[in-house]
Amino acid sequence: MSTDSTRKTILVALGVCLVCSVLVSSAAVGLKGIQDKNRELDKLKNILSAGNISMENADVRQLFKEKIETDIIDLSSGSIIDKKDYTNLLNLETFDIKAMAKNPKYNRTLNAGQDIAQIRQIPKNMVIYWVKEQGIVDKIILPIYGKGLWSTMYGFIALDKDLTTVRGFTFYEHGETPGLGGEVDNPSWKKSWIGKKIIDETGQLKIEVIKDKVDHTEINSVYQVDGLSGATITTRGVNALVRFWLSENGYGPFLDRLKSGELL
Repeated sequence: MSTDSTRKTILVALGVCLVCSVLVSSAAVGLKGIQDKNRELDKLKNILSAGNISMENADVRQLFKEKIETDIIDLSSGSIIDKKDYTNLLNLETFDIKAMAKNPKYNRTLNAGQDIAQIRQIPKNMVIYWVKEQGIVDKIILPIYGKGLWSTMYGFIALDKDLTTVRGFTFYEHGETPGLGGEVDNPSWKKSWIGKKIIDETGQLKIEVIKDKVDHTEINSVYQVDGLSGATITTRGVNALVRFWLSENGYGPFLDRLKSGELL
């Protein structure tokens, strides 16, 4: 092949690559709005699912407005943030867990002893979701997240108004191995959380995801959830993140205020 032919071949190949790159980039930019809306819709579905709210034949956004009320809390004090203290980032419309966790103004760094969920930093504030029936709180849905094997897993845990019983559990974002750690999406496994107790009679945090199957004849089985078969590290991660967020380093102060009747 002549030098001229080789040059033409290279130029044609470069031209094709350039055109393809432009098309792919344009498609990504053009679809971003749709992708963002789909992610938002999926998150709303997961909140409703965690709250055990039927979505059959329903407009998800309208159902969310009818069934869910939201607030922002200060994790350290457990108090609800007054809307007059909202800012451009600290508000219900734009609140983003990932962005807040990275922002020095709005985050808190965990020490090694505290960071059992392996997330290093957490927002100082979190959005919480009230499920109310006829104006009375029926459930509280709390965002949770932490490290699995391959990813940071983001989800929700719903507690009954007794603040002791799990009413729902789900993840809306993770990158765990399909068929193994990815079984956190299995409806049967998520359903197994319902009815579990998070604390004992003395108020001690007891909920845990164990390595094997729960022996329901054991007295502590009410605090235990089945581990994920073949996914030891993901199982440990779920256990750690749940125990972190329900502890004094997570929602503990908020739950204490609720138990005392300060917030209801």
